[in-house]
Amino acid sequence: MREIQAETLTEAVKNLCIKACYTLPEDTYAALVQSEKTEKSPAARGILKDLIKNADIARKGSIPLCQDTGMTVLFVEVGQDVHICGSLEEALHEGVRRGYTEGYLRKSVVAEPLFERKNTADNTPAFIHYSIVPGDRIKIRMAPKGAGSENKSTVTMLVPADGIDGVKKTVLETVKKAGPNSCPPMVIGVGLGGTMEIAALNAKKACMRDINSKNADERYAALENELLELVNKTGIGPQGFGGTTTALKVHIEWSPTHIASLPVAVNINCHSARHAEIIL
Repeated sequence: MREIQAETLTEAVKNLCIKACYTLPEDTYAALVQSEKTEKSPAARGILKDLIKNADIARKGSIPLCQDTGMTVLFVEVGQDVHICGSLEEALHEGVRRGYTEGYLRKSVVAEPLFERKNTADNTPAFIHYSIVPGDRIKIRMAPKGAGSENKSTVTMLVPADGIDGVKKTVLETVKKAGPNSCPPMVIGVGLGGTMEIAALNAKKACMRDINSKNADERYAALENELLELVNKTGIGPQGFGGTTTALKVHIEWSPTHIASLPVAVNINCHSARHAEIIL
């Protein structure tokens, strides 16, 4: 049984929080650069150049890519042969607390959603999704989710008769309703199947995938490409200025579902598709 100290997890999460908010992932940066080369609209190319410049300034100056440094979402895969010396959950929350304090990141979490809405002042709690996997390692994938894109996400309960056309319609309606408010070009996660909450979780996982990845099932990989093409035909474009680059990528994750159900969730990342990962 391999042992990992809770403090090791705390330090790792702290660094992930700072890295994700300061440095655009290389794959996302490369996608912006490529889009600037292929974008047909002069105004949209200008916006893409500004987004690339913003990423450069943030990285070189060790400052946030965006003032909305988001709520912290953690996907944690815990090897079944690992023993954590201390409290796993408190270690993760403490890492967020230190990361957002030491990294001078905006604290955006309120303790209660409706009445007082008092800021927790340290961006905790994090929202943690665990899975137990074989092995003796712990993998942590972190994403700061800002409200501009998260607010435009949707969950829709279709029925099987709606089929692929229903899924396409749902994704396109969500994108069109989001318009410029989700700071495109977007990275879009689509979650299919399961129950209502599983579809949403699948969409979140899809949204956090590396931009160059594709679904392992070739049918779903083809649908990812088709959805991307349809989204980019909406003409919303970078920051809503029109053009052919409304999204950089569409990713799909799916689960088995009920014979009478077809849940569809759409989760959106803005152009700063922030995420970071570590394996301990």
